Amino acid sequence: MALDGMTSAIAEIKDQLGDRLKTSKAECEAHSHDEAHAMTKLPNAVAYPKDTAEVSAIMAICTKYACPVIPFGVGTSLESQVIPIEGGISIDTSQMRQIIAINASDMDAIVEAGVTRNQLNDNLKSTGLMFTVDPGADATIGGMASTRASGTNTVRYGTIRENILAMEVVLPSGKVIKVGSRARKSASGYDLKNLFIGSEGTLGIVTRLTVKLHGVPETISAAKCVFNDIDDAVNAVIMAIQSGVPMARIELLDEMQMRGMNIYNPDFDAPEKPHLFLEFHGSAASVAEQIETFQHIATDHGADGFAWANTTEERNRLWAARHNAYYAGRALRPGSSSLVTDCCVPISRLADCIAEAKVFIADSGLLAPLVGHVGDGNFHLLILVEPENSDEWARAKNLSSRLNKLALDYGGTITGEHGIGVGKREYMEAEHGEAYALMRQIKTTIDPLGIMNPGKIFTT
Repeated sequence: MALDGMTSAIAEIKDQLGDRLKTSKAECEAHSHDEAHAMTKLPNAVAYPKDTAEVSAIMAICTKYACPVIPFGVGTSLESQVIPIEGGISIDTSQMRQIIAINASDMDAIVEAGVTRNQLNDNLKSTGLMFTVDPGADATIGGMASTRASGTNTVRYGTIRENILAMEVVLPSGKVIKVGSRARKSASGYDLKNLFIGSEGTLGIVTRLTVKLHGVPETISAAKCVFNDIDDAVNAVIMAIQSGVPMARIELLDEMQMRGMNIYNPDFDAPEKPHLFLEFHGSAASVAEQIETFQHIATDHGADGFAWANTTEERNRLWAARHNAYYAGRALRPGSSSLVTDCCVPISRLADCIAEAKVFIADSGLLAPLVGHVGDGNFHLLILVEPENSDEWARAKNLSSRLNKLALDYGGTITGEHGIGVGKREYMEAEHGEAYALMRQIKTTIDPLGIMNPGKIFTT
């Protein structure tokens, strides 16, 4: 857009927000990158609205001047969703952190988009309820909706999509709409709620959400166990799922990832072999039964070294280690940059897919530890690259490309939870065919000026 248009947009937003419109280099740099992607680009300004009305006013101004808008939660995305690749206004929701209502009897809560999952769960402690979507990072719930996040609890409680009942969304024009309701089901019209979930800020800005809550289980037990072979670990998971064991969490970490865990946290001191991290929820009797069944299955597949974590402190230590897997993987090569993959395949094809991925890693000559939410067929490689080494970046991108194509060949998807952003745009047509063109038509209809997070999901 023209410089004078940007200047006018910033001036009018400044009139609305006062000192909550920032243009300093430090503020813009903080909104120029996400957690993983190598790309950086500064916005022209950062806006800190405090409510939906202010977001609406900002959007109306940005539409007036055709100014790009980039929604920003806490910046934990992994596919460049928050990077303002065409400049513009970064709209930071960190001041929209009000928990509006906790409806214990209906097991739902109404929150503003800037509320984080840990903030909500801290406020739920006295209710016996919990918000279950756990992507690892303390992401905002609005950001989780925008990227269709999931995480370690998905195998039992579902992704963010299954845990959102309703949303308030500001469209590019500034109009505010409500999608969904507090009812647990509806057959009323098009499913617009799920259209905006996973749209990565390309259709509008989510400002308020109604989310499902779940009861805190009577008994929670977690464990880790060791396998000599990664295929055995994956096949144990598949057998457990097929046997109907209702696991709450089941995470795979390969031998390279376990080496990084030990480097990052020397007190962890685990064998450098494939591991499963597990958690079971339910009554005392049902958890005992789940554990017994799983232990039999896992032992038949060569597992040993079961270590149980039954207290809250022990479980927190175990899952803190898993949530820090990204940083532990980076510890394998200090100073490295990373490219993160995010394939998801039908559970029956998971073992074969991982086996081929291991061959691809060896072919690349790069370090690429593997972690996965294997209970739903989703796994990640953290491909470690010397930041200024163009040859290594080329090999990393080739490895990622081969893995994306492999996932599609197995009937899967190029992203189970991280989203498309910039990094996976080139594979969208291969996955969706003519449906990708329909997505573009929807984008153009809702955002005719193309100001909503331009360059994400689509190239233009």
